[in-house]
Amino acid sequence: MARMTPPRERITDTARLIAPAAPLLAIAGAAALAAAYTLQDGAARASLAAGGATLLALAVVLAACRLQAGRSAARLRNRVAAVAANDPDPCIATDAKGIIRQLNDAARARLGDIAGEPVTSALAPLTAHPQDMALSLQKRAERDGHALREMPMANGALRLSAHRLEPEGLLWRSEMRGHDPRRPPDFGALSLPIAMVAPDGTITALNDALAALLGGRPDAVGALFRGAPPEHDGPVELDTADGPLQRRLLQRTAPDGTRELYFLPADPAPPSRPAAADPLADSDALPVALIGLRRDGTVAHANAEARRLLDLDGGDHFGDLVEGLGRPVDAWLRDALDGRAIDRPEILQARRVTPERFVQVTLRAGRADGPALIALVSDATELKSLEAKFVQSQKMQAIGQLAGGVAHDFNNLLTAISGHCDLLLTRRGEEDPDYPDLMQIHHNTNRAASLVGQLLAFSRKQSHKPEILDLHDTLSDLTHLLDRLVGERVRLQLELPSDPLHLRADKRQFEQVLVNLVVNARDAMPEGGNVVIAARLERLENALHRDRAMVPAGDHIRITVTDEGTGIAPDQLDRLFEPFYSTKKPGEGTGLGLSTVYGIMKQSGGFVFCDSTPGAGTTFTLFLPVADAAPAAPAETARQAPQAQENAVVLLVEDEAPVRAFAARALRLRGYSVIEADSAEEALERLADDALHVDIFVTDVTLPGLDGPGWVREALATRPDTPIVFISGHASDIFAELREEIPNATLLAKPFSINELWSATAAQLAAPCPPARRG
Repeated sequence: MARMTPPRERITDTARLIAPAAPLLAIAGAAALAAAYTLQDGAARASLAAGGATLLALAVVLAACRLQAGRSAARLRNRVAAVAANDPDPCIATDAKGIIRQLNDAARARLGDIAGEPVTSALAPLTAHPQDMALSLQKRAERDGHALREMPMANGALRLSAHRLEPEGLLWRSEMRGHDPRRPPDFGALSLPIAMVAPDGTITALNDALAALLGGRPDAVGALFRGAPPEHDGPVELDTADGPLQRRLLQRTAPDGTRELYFLPADPAPPSRPAAADPLADSDALPVALIGLRRDGTVAHANAEARRLLDLDGGDHFGDLVEGLGRPVDAWLRDALDGRAIDRPEILQARRVTPERFVQVTLRAGRADGPALIALVSDATELKSLEAKFVQSQKMQAIGQLAGGVAHDFNNLLTAISGHCDLLLTRRGEEDPDYPDLMQIHHNTNRAASLVGQLLAFSRKQSHKPEILDLHDTLSDLTHLLDRLVGERVRLQLELPSDPLHLRADKRQFEQVLVNLVVNARDAMPEGGNVVIAARLERLENALHRDRAMVPAGDHIRITVTDEGTGIAPDQLDRLFEPFYSTKKPGEGTGLGLSTVYGIMKQSGGFVFCDSTPGAGTTFTLFLPVADAAPAAPAETARQAPQAQENAVVLLVEDEAPVRAFAARALRLRGYSVIEADSAEEALERLADDALHVDIFVTDVTLPGLDGPGWVREALATRPDTPIVFISGHASDIFAELREEIPNATLLAKPFSINELWSATAAQLAAPCPPARRG
């Protein structure tokens, strides 16, 4: 079996993203450990000590995750090497993020060594929308185990398949079927004679212009010429139906050895002057950009397409036209002159063109009496843009998954710490010597819970309760708070239209967005100034493409928050919405304010953009979809707070022992009888006893093995009228789907207080059973 070269590893230490949160967690953990040794209650002391120790052990868990990831990558390489090494068709393996980690020999010959690049770089030559194709096949393969797509081509059909690898990753394979080697799809309509030749000299395609010139379609490259086939560019003599014909040959060789032969008109050779030394003089009709370069790197000639792509006049140095190579352009050209950088395409940025344009440049050797180098240039802007979008989306998704997972674990710890603190506070008054220490624990736990809430907002797993909001009323109510936040030096102004504006959003989250933006504006103006919040209805006739996002056409509410502060440097704008990235001085910000804004806007179906000029100020622009006005709600009669149902039996299912201990003690303190279980399987085993009476289920959503909703569905088959309280470390939108299947249920988000647990349980016990329930 052929040995496959392992790709270059790219190890990213994602654990560093949560580093700024460590001091706060250390304070909470240390405070919990310190308080544990001062308490007389043995159970409370053990629970607090366990919580603090768990916080300090998080770094070890993260290190283990990194080690496991490395082992998974090694297993993926071994499996792919064993399966695909000898496959004659191109095969590549990608990891869970869509990054190419392995290629077989056929793929490397066809595509080059593209290990470490996104899979879209391999699909770009096949389709104008490689990202859409990659995402579609990836989703189907992850769902069904495999995915297949056949794309009709002018010469047959390209069969592209993706197969799921365990435990993660995909194996991609491409195969050309029904290929007709006589009519290439790209060159058929061109008037310039063109042929495509395989490495063994077989003609795989030639266009109609060349077929008409030759009077037929020969099979081998030797049949094109009078004499031996030429090895280099230059004058050639074609063997046509009308006899010998002088042409100038220009060749382009692909990484797999396939050659494209372009037959340009022959150089004129009038008696009064020697033959033209420039093989590109008549290349303006070509649909590809060609540039002839002298040995010193200056442009000797450029055809019309090259002049359009690079905005060049002639005589320019090639280094003045492009940038982004990572090394001097002169060094690259010297390597090409020495034969070391021939036929290796490079993606560069055009320096003179606005808006931003990227080009792919391939260098070919010239001839002694003409240009020293010939550069083949093509527009790669769309490819570069799609690559940047894909990389950015993968990056933000990875950060969001990390933030959501970390927030879930922290919420369990914070629930245990704050819950046991609540239990202690129920038995101690303000005169107790331990009361100030307990309040410090309670205060720091709430601060940690606020930080976790911002992580959840960025990962879009925060509890989201959208409603129809009147923008005028919402901003009027919020103005009083914002005035206090900005202080006396900053003046807050509202600019709202006379007509009412309505949007659909979670009111608390929408207010948090405005508070975060106004606080940032205040901090940017230490000497004072004006902050203007303006809103208006804006109709987009066409979709707005900006900052790798697309705002769809239609009616939107446009809200801007503008300050007169110090502004933001251009090189910082791209990272502005990343979590833990801050433009403030160390110690003055957590770096979570704008990432929270980003997460909430995404969760609400909106968009956020930033425009800033250093020294002049910053404007944040929000786009939110317009909503119809909400119908007037019927007046509700006053309801009393639910009371505890004495002697009610609660089945409590929670796998985190500290959380379960707190919840059980709190419910018993309220007068309930509590049956504890640490897994769904244990809960179902207890419910198998028909003699056991249970009034309510209180269960965690995330459990090892069968999850909370799963075991509840099974239990309701025999106990259909039992109310449920779900508790979760990240209240995601999945609960909205659960309401359809389990209508007599409510959600209690962690961390929750003892009063919140009491109220949720009592309310579910007091609520009437829905008239219809799925069994």
